[in-house]
Amino acid sequence: MAFKDLFKFNKGKTTFVFIGGKGGVGKTTVSAATALWCARQGKKTLVISTDPAHSLSDSFEKNVGHNPTPIAENLEALEIDPELAMQDYQAKLKQQQVLDPKMDVGMLQDQLDMASSSPGIDEAAAFDKFLQYMTTDEYDIVIFDTAPTGHTLRLLSFPEMMDSWVGKMIKVRKQLGNMAKTLKNIMPFMGDDEDDEKTIEDLEASKKQIKLARGIMADPERTSFKTVVIPEEMSIYESERAMKALHKSNMTTDGVIINQIQPEEADCEFCLARRKIQEERVKSIKEKFGDQIIAEIPLQSHEVKGMDQLSEIADILYGKEKNKEPIALN
Repeated sequence: MAFKDLFKFNKGKTTFVFIGGKGGVGKTTVSAATALWCARQGKKTLVISTDPAHSLSDSFEKNVGHNPTPIAENLEALEIDPELAMQDYQAKLKQQQVLDPKMDVGMLQDQLDMASSSPGIDEAAAFDKFLQYMTTDEYDIVIFDTAPTGHTLRLLSFPEMMDSWVGKMIKVRKQLGNMAKTLKNIMPFMGDDEDDEKTIEDLEASKKQIKLARGIMADPERTSFKTVVIPEEMSIYESERAMKALHKSNMTTDGVIINQIQPEEADCEFCLARRKIQEERVKSIKEKFGDQIIAEIPLQSHEVKGMDQLSEIADILYGKEKNKEPIALN
């Protein structure tokens, strides 16, 4: 099976691909090149950077904003801005409080604390985007250029944490509702409890959406994780550890991209020594991740930037196809 055969497109439903790995292994380059290749296939594609240290703008050599930015024919990109994401989240919570005046201020603050620190606004915003595009099916494929491994694992644990948190919220609201009904029997002049019921309905709807998200993230026909690794021990070790955690989250890991491989034709003594070490590391990668499809990208003599160079990486990964070049947008 070729690496390109790992991509499954579902008619009328969005496919989600997470591309991750240790910091500095080339995740953004692979994500951008993959997005470009998908656009070549005529698929409406969105690539989202969830890494606070964004570099999609550098890769595409175009300013990418907090909302989908047109890059080329069939291709849009988005860089999540943590500050704007927090502002959006705060606005949602304030609106929630207006609609539900009985909401406990402390509970509201708990939500803000959860968003800002655990697991982090970056992951919260990324999950929010997942929920958004999960239900609209606006794109054929959404590619997540993820932050380094630790951030990504927190992102993928977010649905479970949110599910637990919303469940506790529902329990508290029901308890408060029962107390209010008891008090209403004693003091009939108390207000109507319709607002409480509406709040519980909204929370139940949120819980249902989160459950749906967990199902889609665990569905190999809809969601997969592809790992970028370089032939160095630390990168291999971290990728192996991450895959074990991903499997616990029921995520499908089906592809490994070995990046920055020293070319065979290198003739300097240092380059040959590096190549010899890398050959052992590549062998180790193939042994450890042999159940997955493995692709290789040679070390480039230049920094990969711009549509032409990204197209070259896409050709290495997925094969060159005639008359498939997307039209770049000015």
